[in-house]
Amino acid sequence: MTPDQLQAALADLDAQGLRRRRRVLDGAQGVRVVVDRRAWLSFSSNDYLGLASHPALAAAARQAAAEIGVGAGAAHLLTGHHRLHHELEQELARFVKLPAALLFSSGYMANLGVVQALLDRHGDVFEDRLNHASLVDAALLSRARLSRYPHLDLATLERQLAASTARVKLIATDTVFSMDGDIAPVAELLALAERFDAWLYLDDAHGFGVLGDKGQGILGFLESGPLPLAPRLIYLATLGKAAGVSGAFVAGSAELVDWLVNRARTYIYTTAQPPLLAAAASASLKLIANEPWRRQRLAELVVRLKAGVSGLPWRLAASATPIQPLRVGAAQAALALAEGLKQRGILIPAIRPPTVPQGEARLRISLSAAHTAADVDALLVALRALAMDKTYG
Repeated sequence: MTPDQLQAALADLDAQGLRRRRRVLDGAQGVRVVVDRRAWLSFSSNDYLGLASHPALAAAARQAAAEIGVGAGAAHLLTGHHRLHHELEQELARFVKLPAALLFSSGYMANLGVVQALLDRHGDVFEDRLNHASLVDAALLSRARLSRYPHLDLATLERQLAASTARVKLIATDTVFSMDGDIAPVAELLALAERFDAWLYLDDAHGFGVLGDKGQGILGFLESGPLPLAPRLIYLATLGKAAGVSGAFVAGSAELVDWLVNRARTYIYTTAQPPLLAAAASASLKLIANEPWRRQRLAELVVRLKAGVSGLPWRLAASATPIQPLRVGAAQAALALAEGLKQRGILIPAIRPPTVPQGEARLRISLSAAHTAADVDALLVALRALAMDKTYG
């Protein structure tokens, strides 16, 4: 693309209401933030448990920094694999009740590394149509054949699996879908994986810390209890959302983790994260396990929000998670509604194509345990006022 073509393409994005621009956060992440030099009530972050600025995490990071410095200084397979990394991996494995865990710099890098380590052009990958972009990219980069099934359509997935003759098969799915907030039928997916001798890869970026009595994510959320240990299960969770830190981990069998250490390119060929982040994540893990009130408050806020939007021209998606998408329709209409809320001091992102399909633009309301009932009520008051204005409703 030439410079002139770039300029024209950006102008086209502007015309469609699809051009993204970054906001500048000043100060700590939270439900009340200063962004672009203005104070806001925010429903915009993935800090679901309100831990991103928790003093216990900051204290753990400060202590580690004082003792060992900041940078890891090397890749894990050289001299960058610190004791704090190693101990956190063991803690995480115990927490999700799987044999072993491996830290990655981000969920995106973990997805790329895992899928490419397990599959090549002779393999088949099966993905939910609404999976995160990193899972789609991982499949494409692995050179395996990618089949995408309609959202939560297990009948189509079953037919695709039955038709596959690949030597290695992998089913990959978000557990909590980031733009809709609904939950994948994980037990049924595991049954299909066992029936058709496939890996099941669960991306629990938005479930870890939030779902289950102890915050163990999708593995502790199912009514039948934790999933039975299966050697074909691969579990991923991020540490930059509910955990309030940064990075991600993959958990599964000891053999799987050993293979990833040897073959996951996004693990091998990058400098390890600062060990101080491992110290902070360890402190976060203790809060996740020992403060169930955070998840209880989230559940109460979800109920309050759902009851309060009754009668408005926009409808919430069917989600019981902190992700509460308010469906608007056209991209420009979603932008206008977000702007109307901004004028009232409330910050919520408008989600537009290509992140969501054409005609399905929405406001992605993200609740946090740090929100209060009064915060949710303030949002509802603003939405009702905008609904009375023909410009928005």
